[in-house]
Amino acid sequence: MKKLLLLLLFAFVVFRLFAQIGGKYTYDFLNLVSSARVASLGGDVIAIDDNDLNLTYHNPALLTLEMNHNATLNYVNYFTDINYGYAAYALNIKNYGIFSGGIQYINYGNFIAANEKAAITGKFKSAEYAINLMYSYSINNLFRVGVNIKPIISTLEKYTSLGLVTDLGILYVKPERLFTIALVVKNFGLQLKSYTNENDPVPFNIQLGFSQKFKYVPLRINITLDQLYNWNLAYELPEKKSTSLDPSFQEKEKSKIDKIADELMRHVIVGLEFSPLQNFYVRAGYNYRRRKEMLIESKTSAIGFSWGFGVKISKFHLSYARASYHLAGASNCFSVTTNLDSFRKNL
Repeated sequence: MKKLLLLLLFAFVVFRLFAQIGGKYTYDFLNLVSSARVASLGGDVIAIDDNDLNLTYHNPALLTLEMNHNATLNYVNYFTDINYGYAAYALNIKNYGIFSGGIQYINYGNFIAANEKAAITGKFKSAEYAINLMYSYSINNLFRVGVNIKPIISTLEKYTSLGLVTDLGILYVKPERLFTIALVVKNFGLQLKSYTNENDPVPFNIQLGFSQKFKYVPLRINITLDQLYNWNLAYELPEKKSTSLDPSFQEKEKSKIDKIADELMRHVIVGLEFSPLQNFYVRAGYNYRRRKEMLIESKTSAIGFSWGFGVKISKFHLSYARASYHLAGASNCFSVTTNLDSFRKNL
């Protein structure tokens, strides 16, 4: 156990060199949220341990034996013609443990091809896929570790790229206190075949998560600390760097405490899950970084906030979420999960 913790600490320190800001790496679709539950809770969940197969995508250590024969389908109606989703299935192999296989895809839609003279030459499509091969192992009643190996293929017009990344997760569970804590190293890997002659960096990430469920109140609080390897996630708009001599055009300088608070909150994702009735859940989340990056100051709206609900009907768990990214629109997520054994029992 000590060796594993040292390995994760080593990854935290060394791979900080891979720090990247959004838009500077390839395979960014790996960061898209397919699960309606996760989308409604702010966009990332790595520490809720309640046998939800969708959560294993965000932390493979959440894969448990109780998920044997569980299957899930997710679909997201994104912006314009973009659609993406995720499907997975879990299987307990005797004497080997619990495994899960899944596929994540994104379809960017149809494009019109044209030459340098603006003459239309035809049409083309673009899409990306990632295979998810997961395994988890329980060290004891308190600790569980997991790994997710993800081969990637990306096709953008006539250009093709291949990649291979891995997620490593560790989970600590305190059942009597209904508390869990998790650490995940995500997308550690590289681009095996680039679109051109230069390799691009992959979206490496380190996250720490906490989840607390209350004994006498049907409420769960989830907190995820994102991008731990890169402290400064702020981006200053060029137009705010005014050189005008007129002080009325200068933005008011933030205090040192305000800057630290702003930088800290950009790493924090908060989600709440409330269950007023059995098998019915209401969820809400807040992503501070998303709000700061995407809002328009003249009309802030609900950018950065998300909400959704889940319900169990017969053999199916159904979930829906709506997350506000920008005034231009929001994403709608749909998830369906079931256990195939429940169908066999009725035969």
